[in-house]
Amino acid sequence: MSKIFLRPWQHEDAQELSAVANNMNVWNNVRDYLPHPYTVSDAHQWIAHCKVQEIAVNFAIIFEDKLAGSIGCVPQTDVYRKAIEIGYFIGEPFWGKGIATESVRILLDYIKTRFDVVRIYAEVFEHNKASMKVLQKNGFHLESIRRKAAIKNNIIIDDYVWVKLL
Repeated sequence: MSKIFLRPWQHEDAQELSAVANNMNVWNNVRDYLPHPYTVSDAHQWIAHCKVQEIAVNFAIIFEDKLAGSIGCVPQTDVYRKAIEIGYFIGEPFWGKGIATESVRILLDYIKTRFDVVRIYAEVFEHNKASMKVLQKNGFHLESIRRKAAIKNNIIIDDYVWVKLL
């Protein structure tokens, strides 16, 4: 899908990012450090954070010239330094178009060229079956289900750990 690409965040993205991220259905599937409501000020802070990263690890997802979501990775440290966690979200108007699947594929290619890792993983809330399918389509396997490992909306839920070994 050539109409999907990842690029570094730009200051001009703040308004679109706020519109995409300020959605309860998106927020229900991400960690609580993504604020809700998500304001333009939050978007500016995120973009400023991304601009000072030594190696780019967070990207805007562009679909047909529109900002469709966010994707990134977190290199692990110490004894876990050969592992990297990925995370992403797609704005609700863009769901069901294969954008997340292709974006993860692009990010995996980037990780393989930029980082010396042997393990890539993602953690997914039990109710997010669409994200689990995205990972499965990209060659991840379900490594474990951490029972009652997360709390979202004051409900204790299971966390599914999906892994791809290189």
